[in-house]
Amino acid sequence: MAKATIKSRTGATITIEGSEKEVSNILSVFERTEAVAQVKKTISKKTAAAKDQKKRMAASDLVVELKEEGFFEKPKGLGQISKSLEEKGYLYPITTLSGVVLGLVQKKMLRRKKLDGKWVYGK
Repeated sequence: MAKATIKSRTGATITIEGSEKEVSNILSVFERTEAVAQVKKTISKKTAAAKDQKKRMAASDLVVELKEEGFFEKPKGLGQISKSLEEKGYLYPITTLSGVVLGLVQKKMLRRKKLDGKWVYGK
C-alpha cells in the first residue's frame, strides 16, 4: 500500500493511503488544483494593478492640479475651469464643478469672490 503526505497552502497536513494508482491520481489532482490557484492569484494581482492604473482622477484632484500649474493666477469662472479640464481630456459639467470648487473653497485650497455679479475662483 502506498502512502503520501501533503502540506496544503493553509498549513494542513494531509496523509493519503491507498494503492499506488490511487495515491498517484490524488496527488496529480492536488497539484493541478494548486497550479490553478497559483495562476488565479497571479491574474488577480495583475488585474488589480491594471485597475489602479486606470482609475480616474477625482474632479477635485484635477482642479488642485490646475492650481499647482498656476491656472488660478488670475481669477477664473466655472466655465473657464470646465474648458481647461476639457482641454486635458476630462469632461465635467459646470453643475458638477460648482460643488467640487465650493468644497475646495471650504477647505481653503481656493478662494472665491464676486466679480460683476459672478463668482470667480483664485489662489
